[in-house]
Amino acid sequence: MKTPTLALVAALATLPAAALAQGAHHGGHSGHSAPAAAPQMPDSAATKAYRDANARMHRDMDIKFSGDADIDFVRGMIPHHQGAIDMARVALEHSKDEQVRKWAADVVREQEREIAEMKEWLRKRGALQ
Repeated sequence: MKTPTLALVAALATLPAAALAQGAHHGGHSGHSAPAAAPQMPDSAATKAYRDANARMHRDMDIKFSGDADIDFVRGMIPHHQGAIDMARVALEHSKDEQVRKWAADVVREQEREIAEMKEWLRKRGALQ
């Protein structure tokens, strides 16, 4: 088998640029064969609740760091666990699947227990905010 010549390699390397140029030449309408974007459906009540829980969790996880890896981990995990609880409560309110409902109930129970333990751990160290 022959080794590709430098000219062939250079020609192949220019193909992506040529494709981009062709799309620009057509006013950016080169995607005529692409499927049309699906219409955006409004969020269901469950989706809105999941989005709200997710936003709240991420906002609350933006903690003031102490410089102590242990304290910072625990302080960050509390809102993370609370986010899991909030999501599980959405599932309990909207889910029809018994397995999902069981997992959600388990999450609420276990994450609430861990949050209580973490708060107590922080309290003993004088680091509870």
